[in-house]
Amino acid sequence: MKELARGIYIESDYPGVTLGALILTHGTILIDAPLRAEDARAWKAVLLGVGGNFNRLLVNLDSHTDRTLGARAMECTIIAHQRTAQIFRGRPSVFKGQNAESGSEWETQNETVGTRWAVPDITFTQKVSLYWGPPDVVLEHHPGPTPGSIWVIIPEAKIVFVGDAVLPNQPPFLASAEIPAWVEALDVLSKKFRDYSIISGRSGPVAFEFVRTQQRHLKNILRGLEKLAKRNAPAEETEHLVAALLADLTFPRKMTDQFTHRYHHGLYQYYAHHYRPSDLVEME
Repeated sequence: MKELARGIYIESDYPGVTLGALILTHGTILIDAPLRAEDARAWKAVLLGVGGNFNRLLVNLDSHTDRTLGARAMECTIIAHQRTAQIFRGRPSVFKGQNAESGSEWETQNETVGTRWAVPDITFTQKVSLYWGPPDVVLEHHPGPTPGSIWVIIPEAKIVFVGDAVLPNQPPFLASAEIPAWVEALDVLSKKFRDYSIISGRSGPVAFEFVRTQQRHLKNILRGLEKLAKRNAPAEETEHLVAALLADLTFPRKMTDQFTHRYHHGLYQYYAHHYRPSDLVEME
């Protein structure tokens, strides 16, 4: 666990995503949840040890399985964007592990199958402020990685948690994405949060240069997909984009299979949804 500022922590050692926690006067604000129930118990114990209490609020930065599947084990009220809650209402009550080989972290944890989802208790549409501190905390809607993606902003500490908006040297999750909105969100991040510490949901603190790198990579993806769309190529042809996109990243060789799966799955889903819905129907 690392302390970014007084009472503001991140944890990257559990499988899943980088977690955040704000130990405030009126309780603990949690940012995303560990994948596994045993890790949730450990995370809660760690936070109690540094001054947290049993009054907790969990923020879901988006609907991705890696950051939401363990929410029930956190045993607290959950807040998320309205679009995220809508996605939960369309899911079965128990996670069955569909979409294997999507390049997600949950696929490396067999015990996650059979976990019961926890639906958000509180939702909002654009922006909400939490006064549990000081410092004050702002939740703000910035779609892109998913329709319901949000950021957690702590203006006093100059820290912003951006979830999957910035993923240094790993493929973006595209299956539920909207790339133009994502590029626009990164414009906001680069203009309004330039003097902030940016916390990625997969990599922890990231240098500001990765915001522009992420934006450029997304534009490259969109150009490749649009070229396929212009000649009405089937969704299967998105696999030809994978090698060049992987070559644009620097990552450990052991991640090659997982990242290849992530691109195969995400590119197919994005292209089918946006350009060839008939391919999506045939796949289903």
